[in-house]
Amino acid sequence: MKKYLLSICTLFLPLINFAQESTSEQIDRVFKDYTGWFVDAIFYEIPFSETYKIPWVLIVLIGGALFFTFYFRFINITGFRTAVRVVQGKYEDIEKHGADTLYGDMTPNEDENIIETLRDDGAHGEVSHFQALTAALSATVGLGNIAGVAVALSIGGPGATFWMILAGLLGMASKFAECTLGVKYRDVGEDGTVYGGPMYYLTKGLKEKGMKGFGKVLAVLFAIFVIGGSFGGGNMFQANQAAAQFIKLFNFESTNAGMYFGLGMAVIVAVVIIGGIKRIASVTEKIVPFMAGIYVLASLIILGANWTLIDDAFALIYHGAFSGLGIAGGLVGVMIQGIRRGAFSNEAGVGSAAIAHSAVRTKYPASEGIVALLEPFVDTVVICTMTALVIVITNFDGSFMEYGVPIKKGVELTATAFDTVIPHFSVVLTVAVILFAFSTMISWSYYGMQGWVFLFGKGKITDLVYKVLFLFFVVVGSSISLGAVIDFSDAMIFAMVVPNIIGVIILSPVISKELKKYLKAISLKQDALDEGAEDLTKHM
Repeated sequence: MKKYLLSICTLFLPLINFAQESTSEQIDRVFKDYTGWFVDAIFYEIPFSETYKIPWVLIVLIGGALFFTFYFRFINITGFRTAVRVVQGKYEDIEKHGADTLYGDMTPNEDENIIETLRDDGAHGEVSHFQALTAALSATVGLGNIAGVAVALSIGGPGATFWMILAGLLGMASKFAECTLGVKYRDVGEDGTVYGGPMYYLTKGLKEKGMKGFGKVLAVLFAIFVIGGSFGGGNMFQANQAAAQFIKLFNFESTNAGMYFGLGMAVIVAVVIIGGIKRIASVTEKIVPFMAGIYVLASLIILGANWTLIDDAFALIYHGAFSGLGIAGGLVGVMIQGIRRGAFSNEAGVGSAAIAHSAVRTKYPASEGIVALLEPFVDTVVICTMTALVIVITNFDGSFMEYGVPIKKGVELTATAFDTVIPHFSVVLTVAVILFAFSTMISWSYYGMQGWVFLFGKGKITDLVYKVLFLFFVVVGSSISLGAVIDFSDAMIFAMVVPNIIGVIILSPVISKELKKYLKAISLKQDALDEGAEDLTKHM
């Protein structure tokens, strides 16, 4: 096993030396040479006519989201209220000990002392629903909401916003499905450490269906892609945009400024990721609400100051969504950009969030699936839409962006939009960008680590090799241009979609069974409370 790890490390040694000795432009060129073929394969466009060409991976992604939406009877809408109540801890008692144990037929032991039951038979897991949600949100609510939206609008115009929102709404069903399976098929070590995600439900779940070999192949492919995704979209893209905003704010002229910023960021990231998911969750549950609050508040201030233009902005978004005038590719071009950036931002159907959610403490897998459906809503429907509205409203006169002309500096453009109403807000945005990048990186380090452990086994040396490589790519990402980073980031993350969606569709009956089981447990508790039983969450 050590030989395999050493072989992998030797592949990166030339890149390490090159990054130390070369300029950002040279790194970018070599990076494109290494990854260009993969990007082209993932985003190969199927020609439906001479005018309409759609990337095949988007068809898989949206097709899966539509399937889950209908199969689970619009769980993205019907499960929303329940999701909020779960996060609030309303069902923490039954999730920890089981509804039958607490509110079902009383056993002799429970008749004597119900509190004794609360000490026994606890649920496996390492983090709470809220911690799992914030850990996963920290990986999704990131620079895709700031830089990604600006990139989508520059290419697809205001209409791309409509398709981003639609991608978010449909993605809620995908997120529910994959995160339910993440808990259902997780492994729990002797020390209580949880190992979960698509790698495990693809192997164990499909084995139950008599497709052991097929499941193993899909799991290995996913593990490889999630490692690449952790180095790309979960790391280099974040570091790249954080470094760009930091350098612009302080007007650093040194060609190595990005690399120095990356070194500093790598040190801070290292301090957190060494502690595993518990430390990651404890950090993200504080950072995510804070940084999202600042960003949303600033957006609301701008929208409030321009409230008379909000209806005009929505009209422009709606008109652009179905016309595509002046945009390369027309209507389909607008649709593709919106869906692509929406999916990149919320990662629904990608399977990555199932890794974080699998660590939750609960006896009912569907409880965490229901919590997870909140992610695309918060990430895309709320935050991405706010960013888009701010850009559209402040750019009505076309002062800083021409729609249909691709840009390479997403964060800088969003900062310009905010500065037009809140002078010098770019300073605050820089802090928010760095926090967004930091929280996303530490969560994605956990995702990639799970894939790495699945492929190479558990052990201190295995962990150390991955973490060193992850920190190295923090520096690389800070040193190269957005063009190479964003293409590779998209490709690796979208590649995860294929094995994940295939497996989740096959296992949909299992998810449906778990959902019915959890809803029955909630109903059992509610009936007991209606009959005068005590709500035992206060004993948790």
